[in-house]
Amino acid sequence: MNRHAHSLPVAARVMSAKRAAAIWLALAVIALAVLMASLALGSVSLAPSRVLTALLPAHVLHASPDGATDLASEIVRTLRLPRALAGFACGALLALAGALLQVLLRNPLAEPYILGVSGGAASFALVAMIAGSAWWIVDASAFAGAFVSILLVLGLARRELWRGEPQDTSPRLLLTGAVIAAGWGALITLLLNLAPDSRLRGMLFWLTGDLNGGTLPWTALVALVIALLAIVPVAPRLNVLLRGDAAAQALGVAVQPLRLRVYLVASLAAAAAVTTAGTIGFVGLVVPHMLRLAFGNDQRMLLPAAALGGGVAVMGADLIARTVIAPAQLPVGVITSIVGVPVFLWMLLRTRR
Repeated sequence: MNRHAHSLPVAARVMSAKRAAAIWLALAVIALAVLMASLALGSVSLAPSRVLTALLPAHVLHASPDGATDLASEIVRTLRLPRALAGFACGALLALAGALLQVLLRNPLAEPYILGVSGGAASFALVAMIAGSAWWIVDASAFAGAFVSILLVLGLARRELWRGEPQDTSPRLLLTGAVIAAGWGALITLLLNLAPDSRLRGMLFWLTGDLNGGTLPWTALVALVIALLAIVPVAPRLNVLLRGDAAAQALGVAVQPLRLRVYLVASLAAAAAVTTAGTIGFVGLVVPHMLRLAFGNDQRMLLPAAALGGGVAVMGADLIARTVIAPAQLPVGVITSIVGVPVFLWMLLRTRR
């Protein structure tokens, strides 16, 4: 499955498509199951039948004499469903961004925050929080910070991204992003030291991933659809890009425009995720790597699978964060890190054997 489509015989392509469809279907079923669990479980548990009833159209609910049905509808529609959808969209965006950056940098350890996108978003968001701004200003500031970081990398690594040089430029691009990320990290530390005590807890909660504000998931969902539409059609060319810039150019791939597209889609996907839910670690690193180890490195299969797997991972982590010490809640990023660290170490040990 990790060979380019044009070098595969027709029968192999058909089998590959069937296998990819089976993987996507399995992940979609898991995602639906986790979504239903997210709607049913919490500080107030609801039976599956009540969850399904709560999802009925509003005029049907109002016709029911059962006041508990209205309460269940309020819990499901207003609180849990938007939060679950936001978690799915953010996880899908992070995993998709991670898979793309691992192709762009040809490094299985690459992840969405390595190019400084999350650092820029966090720095601008923390400034807005210190100023006591409204939630929508915090979100707008986070996206502005992510966009500034994207522009910085574009400006400093423009040769690597769009000049037609035959050599492998991934290490220089990676170094540029890492330096910018380190700079944002220093600024975040400074802001945390300057922040008033009354706002420090909320800032730390946001930095470790917070879906409490995920009542408007539509921005992240739209960003996910746009990212998939922009990148899935070029998945066969990404398989060629994995062979190296020079080899891809020799096979007729326009390398620099493709690299620029991959970088922009990955960066904007990470920016949309961070803006919606703060910084959630390990999803963009572990999910694509796990899928690649299990099913191969064919980007035609891997990119949609990574989106589904990342959505499942964050929805599941948020479910744990909401229920493990209910009615109190944990930051979702804490759960992804607690689970992600041992899983990733296990994968490293497995690949060495």
